[in-house]
Amino acid sequence: QALYGLKFNPFLSDVPLDALHVSGPIESFLSRSENHLAEGGFALLTGAPGLGKSATLRLLEARLSRLRDVLVRTITYPQCRIGDFYRELGDAFGVPLSWSNRWGSFKMVREKWQAHLETTRIRPVLIIDEAQETLPAVLRELRLLTSKDFDSQSLLFVVLAGDLRLADHLRAPELLPLESRLRTRVRLEPASVH
Repeated sequence: QALYGLKFNPFLSDVPLDALHVSGPIESFLSRSENHLAEGGFALLTGAPGLGKSATLRLLEARLSRLRDVLVRTITYPQCRIGDFYRELGDAFGVPLSWSNRWGSFKMVREKWQAHLETTRIRPVLIIDEAQETLPAVLRELRLLTSKDFDSQSLLFVVLAGDLRLADHLRAPELLPLESRLRTRVRLEPASVH
């Protein structure tokens, strides 16, 4: 770093956010995601390993967290089963959820999101990185959790990010109802050498 006058190692994953290059597709994804806070729904970010999905999620989290009244939470254990998924949701949103009372947990987390929406008119945000590891049962549960009034209203804005397997995963027959709710889809591509 001293030899080239660098303030940080540009090849590590913790490059400061203000030093990251924001390409056109990434800026479009960030802007579209910000616009979806009023409507909710699902967004999909995919790409081969090493193309910047995690860096894009860092940018998104920072950008949304700066906005007034925006509640941004993440799932850190995407391969969990439904019981652990509810426990992690409860921890993320400050609601005591228990798998032994699935209906009560379902109702409590939705009431938390609804109260936030009524107070701020903005949906809370849930980000799931490495979402290709998420079990189909958990994704189906998430779709049902976020939907209200016969799918006419969404209580949450969910960002799913993963490698190229995720898009294929979402085209499975049991996940087509969720796949049809993807409002924003961005696939990161390698930069051109020209």
